[in-house]
Amino acid sequence: MFEVVAFLRKVRAKPAAFGLIVAALLVFGPQIASAAPSWTLDPSASVLTYQSVKKNTIVETNKIRNITGTLSSAGDAKISFDLNSVDTGVDLRNVRMRFLFFETFTYPTAELTAKVDPAAFADLPAKRRVKTTLPFRLNLHGVDKDLEASVVVTMISDTQVSVASEAPVAVHVEDFGLLPNIDKLQQAANVTNIVPTASVSFDFVFTADGGKPAAVQTVAASAAEVGPVATDAAKANFSDEECLNRFAVLSRTGAIYFRQASARLDAKSRPLLAEVEGVVGKCPALKVEVSGYTDSDGSPETNKLLSERRAQAVADALVADGVPRGQISSAGYGEDKPVAANDTPKNKALNRRIEFSASKPAN
Repeated sequence: MFEVVAFLRKVRAKPAAFGLIVAALLVFGPQIASAAPSWTLDPSASVLTYQSVKKNTIVETNKIRNITGTLSSAGDAKISFDLNSVDTGVDLRNVRMRFLFFETFTYPTAELTAKVDPAAFADLPAKRRVKTTLPFRLNLHGVDKDLEASVVVTMISDTQVSVASEAPVAVHVEDFGLLPNIDKLQQAANVTNIVPTASVSFDFVFTADGGKPAAVQTVAASAAEVGPVATDAAKANFSDEECLNRFAVLSRTGAIYFRQASARLDAKSRPLLAEVEGVVGKCPALKVEVSGYTDSDGSPETNKLLSERRAQAVADALVADGVPRGQISSAGYGEDKPVAANDTPKNKALNRRIEFSASKPAN
């Protein structure tokens, strides 16, 4: 359930970013006329929420916490969303959204860019509040798409501006090549019917460079935490629960690749291996097993040998990059323990996998 929500949220985060850029643009436009400085997003006063739907009727609301943005004096807006700061309120759900839906080991951020004509918002200083529709470009999961959002821009003070969504923005995940990742979320969370469209709401506050931030209270602040949050990169070590959550979800990514019928790692595996290395390094009290599995094509003996060689290749790659040899072991299980029937190419691909499991060393 949370997986669905998180997934929808993620999609929504994009529209929110759009709105953010629009707001910044609006704010900056009037100021440009008077040679005002550039503007910077205030992450402590800005809010981005997204709603997702699972099982067709269950709605959940979450957020992306770490957002940065600037608007130059030339009208160039750029907003970045740290997808590793997805906040569902539950660590396991956060990790599923990050690794299974957003695939942050390869695409850690989403980015919004826009170009605005300052003259189009020259009345903002006098009106103090302007509604408009502005175009923007969103880069998410390696895909660029041109979109637009309806926003309300409000001048809080001469040095601060709020840009908020006038209505939730609908975003379609298929536009960013994310439909296959919905299947991963559904399988991991054991849920069905995740709606492949999300709605995003936002209230972004920008401060003129050199200006003094005012005491701003956003509407959403009373209902949920606002501002940046510490991500995995900022943590020295994980708790045992956090370690287990990450290994379990990383095992479901399907992002370890080998050449056909070979134990030679493909270069495309590098991003996920780097993520695994980071997790192992922050779980020093746990011993990690790399497990290899195959589909049922070929003889059981051949499959078991191939799975052993592939698991060993992954373990060796981790050790070569600094993981202590004593913390890593490997095992191959061949075609045993399939996660799907070996009846279609898609299901066979699911069974050809590498998994990571962790346990405390025996005393």
